[in-house]
Amino acid sequence: MTALDQVRSRVDRALSVVLITIMSALVLDVLWQVFTRFVLSNPSSYTEELARYLMIWVGLLGAGFAAGKKMHLAVDLLPRKLSGQRAKILAAVIHSCALLFAISVLIGGGARLVWTMLHLGQTSAGLQLPLGYVYLAVPISGVLIAFYALCDLITTLRT
Repeated sequence: MTALDQVRSRVDRALSVVLITIMSALVLDVLWQVFTRFVLSNPSSYTEELARYLMIWVGLLGAGFAAGKKMHLAVDLLPRKLSGQRAKILAAVIHSCALLFAISVLIGGGARLVWTMLHLGQTSAGLQLPLGYVYLAVPISGVLIAFYALCDLITTLRT
């Protein structure tokens, strides 16, 4: 196992723990929302908003995890038809495009979004949470996707 594989394995484990934790918090939040609404007849004021923000984090971090496990949606008609050097070139192009997208759109645009929200001081209605922290999931997801794309690109070029 190479050093890159070891780092990737550690990132996978840490990310899976984070996703399990967020998903568990989401389930508990929704259960509390249902309990307070239907059993106590006094719905909790923050649970719907918290569930929305936890879902954003699960979705974006889960996208990074899926990209790392190669479980994301892909059109694989052309890669299945190619072999040898052509398949390697196509894989390198695909990983490079994913890397460029993650860096430019998710990291660059996400960082700008986070900075704007924090600079404007916008907060959520129920939790009074700065919205920049909610949108922080976008650049973090971009870093994860860029990391996995770079790992895949290096592995493709090595083989």
